[in-house]
Amino acid sequence: MYQKLTPKQKALTINLDPTIYGTFAEIGAGQETVRHFFRAGGASGTIAKAMSAYDKDFSDAIYGKEVKNRYVTQNRLRKMLRYEVALIEERISRENNPNRKFFSYANTVTTINFDKTLKGHGWVGIRFQVCENEDYNEIVIHVKFKENDATLQQETLGNLGVNLIFGAFTYYDNPRRLIESLYDDVATDNLEIDMIDFSGPAFAYVDNRLMSLQLVKNGMTDAVIFNSEGNNMLPADILYKRNIFAVRGSFRPVTKVNIDMLRNGLDMFLKDAICTQEETEVLIEITISNLRADGDIDERDFMDRVDILGRLGYTVIISNFSEYYRLIDYFSSYTNGNIGVAMGVNNLLMVFEEKYYKDLSGGILEAFGKFFRNGMRVYLYPYKDPETHELLDSSNLRVEENLKELYKYFKLNNRIVDIKNYNPEFLEIYSREILKKIACNIKGWENQVPEGVAEMIKERGMFGYKEEFSLKQFS
Repeated sequence: MYQKLTPKQKALTINLDPTIYGTFAEIGAGQETVRHFFRAGGASGTIAKAMSAYDKDFSDAIYGKEVKNRYVTQNRLRKMLRYEVALIEERISRENNPNRKFFSYANTVTTINFDKTLKGHGWVGIRFQVCENEDYNEIVIHVKFKENDATLQQETLGNLGVNLIFGAFTYYDNPRRLIESLYDDVATDNLEIDMIDFSGPAFAYVDNRLMSLQLVKNGMTDAVIFNSEGNNMLPADILYKRNIFAVRGSFRPVTKVNIDMLRNGLDMFLKDAICTQEETEVLIEITISNLRADGDIDERDFMDRVDILGRLGYTVIISNFSEYYRLIDYFSSYTNGNIGVAMGVNNLLMVFEEKYYKDLSGGILEAFGKFFRNGMRVYLYPYKDPETHELLDSSNLRVEENLKELYKYFKLNNRIVDIKNYNPEFLEIYSREILKKIACNIKGWENQVPEGVAEMIKERGMFGYKEEFSLKQFS
């Protein structure tokens, strides 16, 4: 158990280290981070320059103009970091300053507006050296403010900045500890971090998808998104004013059923919403509760799932939304576009279980008000009972007696529709059976997963797969 330091103690520790030297460039909320270093004492050996290029014209003159005049962006932050580091390298002689590790800290933020309708958000980052002769590393994060007062938000931003600088130099070899330390003296109720990105030689071994997972796992945000290349994406950039189609599952492993459900459900959604796939964000969702199904989160298992989904070209969202209505509520905070969800019969039956909504004052009615908001539609994939061989769809689904009329309402109003163009051959594919066969090295599952997936599982030994020993290996 480590001892948490206060922002003043952290700032003083950095100031007293003669090898650390750099600049501060803060836009939008004042010089909230650097003031900690000035107040802590001994800052003359640490701070090369502190500035706040607050006026847009003056800021443009330094860093250049931004597309669409957007200043609170990741691109702006990275420009600031690299410009300021380049100035240090240009103006400070390495010969006269041996053993010094240069850094540049920057933020570009907007705090809560006067009407308190927009809480504010921003980008915060640091570009730094671990050793004087090494290339630079970068840590970039996106934050969303939750406090209702600009002054409080500024104080929170200042504490976060100190934590980031201290963490970069102290915990660069332990990114998980670094992420946790960002909330020292910062309450999760006051600030959300919904994206983080590590780059540079010190983080060559870091997979940013695992770092994103830490954000959700630690309650720092409710959801993170990364694309098929494995790059962390800002949710607002992905979802803002978009049509959204999502499929939730365990994908352990992804099967032909999952893909059949997604493709056929998406085709129906595009026709119903009268939109194109280019206008629609397609998301594969895995919940934290699903990742914890067998106890603590197995990071290798997590990576196996998302690697396969990425290879298939899908964007993945990891969320803390056990209930579907929370997922739709989240999407609706970014878009007024059309939202569709494809799901199987068992998942829809769980949606109609009242026990999941006891914490809501309005119970299941409140949940359904959020779930079926703005024309949201469920695309239901049928289920074939392995024992009775009965085919279940929206027409013969059995919900609790007291919810039958509610169910009929959503079905009659086409808020729950059946996926018709499914492949009947896929109805007898069950992921649990596939997983057992993989773990026990039983053949016959290979043709039940999408093309290329079986080879990937075998090549990398995913989901407990072990290559069968043959006599040839010992001959």
